[in-house]
Amino acid sequence: MAWRVCCRLGTQLRRLPGRRHAWGRRDIASCIDPTVGLTEEQKEFQKVAFDFAAKEMAPHMAEWDEKEIFPVETVRKAAQLGFGGIYVQPDVGGSGLSRLDTSIIFEALSTGCVSTTAYISIHNMCNWMIDTFGTEEQRHKFCPSLCSMEKLSSYCLTEPGSGSDAASLLTSARKKGDTYILNGSKAFISGGGDTDLYVVMCRTGGPGPKGISCLILEKGTPGLSFGKKEKKMGWNSQPTRAVIFEDCAVPVANRLGEEGTGFNIAMKGLNGGRINIASCSLGAAHASVLLARDHLNVRKQFGELLASNQVTSSCDSLSFRLAEMATRLVAAPLMVRNAAQALQEGREDAVALCSMAKLFATDECFAICNQALQMHGGYGYLKDYAVQQFVRDIRVHQILEGESCGVLPCSPGCCLPHSGDCMRKEPASVPGTSR
Repeated sequence: MAWRVCCRLGTQLRRLPGRRHAWGRRDIASCIDPTVGLTEEQKEFQKVAFDFAAKEMAPHMAEWDEKEIFPVETVRKAAQLGFGGIYVQPDVGGSGLSRLDTSIIFEALSTGCVSTTAYISIHNMCNWMIDTFGTEEQRHKFCPSLCSMEKLSSYCLTEPGSGSDAASLLTSARKKGDTYILNGSKAFISGGGDTDLYVVMCRTGGPGPKGISCLILEKGTPGLSFGKKEKKMGWNSQPTRAVIFEDCAVPVANRLGEEGTGFNIAMKGLNGGRINIASCSLGAAHASVLLARDHLNVRKQFGELLASNQVTSSCDSLSFRLAEMATRLVAAPLMVRNAAQALQEGREDAVALCSMAKLFATDECFAICNQALQMHGGYGYLKDYAVQQFVRDIRVHQILEGESCGVLPCSPGCCLPHSGDCMRKEPASVPGTSR
């Protein structure tokens, strides 16, 4: 069975990331040590996340994928460690950690299962949006159960006709007394149908971003329904469905922020979401490099280990390719962690840095995972080997949260000194926000 192989992955992870003795050896692992530059406190967060990934996620990763299991009990165990509201304030049950701390945790968790970690990151984003933009009543009503993950959440922005051009969304909310009557549909919603709260971007005013508001819709609301569960290439441990609204009555008290501020709320959520999804890519790449290294150390061809293929005059040698993968993996976290710090500090360049980090990390990490699969040869194409799942799970990271061909919120000219201001503006729409 495929999931039995992932039990061995869990054993490998327990030996490698976050274990200090593993970094003392002069091998590829010492070059890609994810603890470099972290404070002692951050190393502790990271170790807890690595241990959870190795014990609670990696042994089940393949089974969740193959059987399309949404591991609710596992994510609730993660919430017991504080991972349900990592950057939510402590007075409503959150951990109150920084964006950098959050990135470190998601990077570590995703070594055990990218798909499940990605859902946890989406849930955290919704929780943070309520914590940040909600009233005190809303915060204390919704956030505690989200932090414990007793209740799960979904982010609803993308529609069948508005993915890249998110500001053109058509889902409408007409005010009627102390309620909004919500009509429309959302597409590609992670957790759709299985989650309890839906953070919905809808049109309460005229066209464009300033006509959009944000509502919190609770499962069980009359008129709320769901499409079929989508069959996906990856991310199979989280369900994806269309979310449909037919005359749903939503209390005005469930509106986040003022009318017309919903698009701004959505974009601020996605700034952190891009860092989170980039961090999930880092974890997948880290695990894949280690899997490739281990495979090269046991697989023989022409009477010798593949790891012995060290033709120093050739850039095609397997050892050179592994070193090239490690180089990419050293570079990508630098961008992601820098962007996370900028976002935490509220710097003017934070939006651009988040977009750049997401673009760079998701592209580079997919290349790393894909090369790791290639190094496995035909075995890498078999579901008995975990590397293929990392490839399938992170491919979508180049599409959602801003697809790689359009994620940057500026044109190349914006990098020039005379036009630097546009590097700091929120985009009028956000490419490829499918969630």
